[in-house]
Amino acid sequence: MNGPPAQSAPAPLAPWASDPRRSRGRRRAEPPSPPRTEHQRDRDRIVHSNAFRRLVYKTQVFINHEGDLFRTRLTHSLEVAQLGRSVARALGLNEDLVEAIALAHDLGHTPFGHAGQDALAECMAGHGGFEHNLQSLRVVDQLEARYAAFDGLNLSFETREGILKHCSRRNAEQLLAEEPDGPAWRFVHGGSPSLEAQLVNLADELAYSAHDADDGVRSGLITLEQLLEVPLVARHHAAVLALHPAIDARRALHETLRRMLSEQVHGLVAHTQAACGAAWPVEGPLDADAVRRHPTLVGLPPALRDETQALKRLLFQRLYRHPQVMERTGIARRVLAELFQAYRAAPQEMSPDYARPSEDPARTVADYVAGMTDRFALREHHRLTGQRLFEL
Repeated sequence: MNGPPAQSAPAPLAPWASDPRRSRGRRRAEPPSPPRTEHQRDRDRIVHSNAFRRLVYKTQVFINHEGDLFRTRLTHSLEVAQLGRSVARALGLNEDLVEAIALAHDLGHTPFGHAGQDALAECMAGHGGFEHNLQSLRVVDQLEARYAAFDGLNLSFETREGILKHCSRRNAEQLLAEEPDGPAWRFVHGGSPSLEAQLVNLADELAYSAHDADDGVRSGLITLEQLLEVPLVARHHAAVLALHPAIDARRALHETLRRMLSEQVHGLVAHTQAACGAAWPVEGPLDADAVRRHPTLVGLPPALRDETQALKRLLFQRLYRHPQVMERTGIARRVLAELFQAYRAAPQEMSPDYARPSEDPARTVADYVAGMTDRFALREHHRLTGQRLFEL
């Protein structure tokens, strides 16, 4: 009787990978936790956090109650982690760090996706602003309350650096004043994050383009024929039909997107290997900090990058700006704006942890609203206003 197939061992780390034995450490020093590496420990803390569990009820494109099979922030994060780990293994990068960043990259996202983010940004315009990447860092640095010795999750520098994908200059300078060698350094002084962080950035884009195309067709808001206007999709769809002429449309789309992602992954690996080889053609003392002093190295070959951008443009025009999506987006923005104003006027309506007096009451309200799931936000809006804007 044959046993299960053997699992391939992780490849040795490339010289420019983030070596967990050389981590820059945590904001609050802790003894090691063998046999886990520092980045495995980060991943475990993220998976057990409240913010991670809430992602299951947060919008990706379609609001949570609209269908059981549409992606949520949680399933999106899992897909990014899977894609990232596959590429990291091929490149000799730190798989555990990639997974930790991928699982945490959306922890600061508001309910209702980008509509919620835009609404909170408007509400916070006079109070320091709101950025979801910065909010993700705020969640893991301050807002999670699980440990006796510190607030937040006390993650390693490398994971925090990857979480802070974007940051305005003003906010970066403020972070840098509080933590001079922290993850905001590159937004003020220039440079790049680790290759693992760069990889998650691109894996995020590839994952959401593929699964938003799938969800868009499933929803009926875009058609397969519209997707076939994109050469990248059309090429793989034609190959699927040539091999399987009797295949049904749904399965053909799945196979098309699977093949498309495979091409993107192979292209990403080849392009990044070539970029790293060109950056350091002679063997020498290399480490993750050498990457930080170099322009971005993780990417797609130019032609494939252009085709991928064409898919993103089509999704923006035909799906994200679809009248039905825009109508729901407008309602979602209203829900969050009215919740923000209601809690500002009556902070005692928030949970006890947030209702206590605060030095920055607007930020406290933003933290509370940003942490909500779609359905909790709708229930709270109905409780406070008596209006039912979506059917749950």
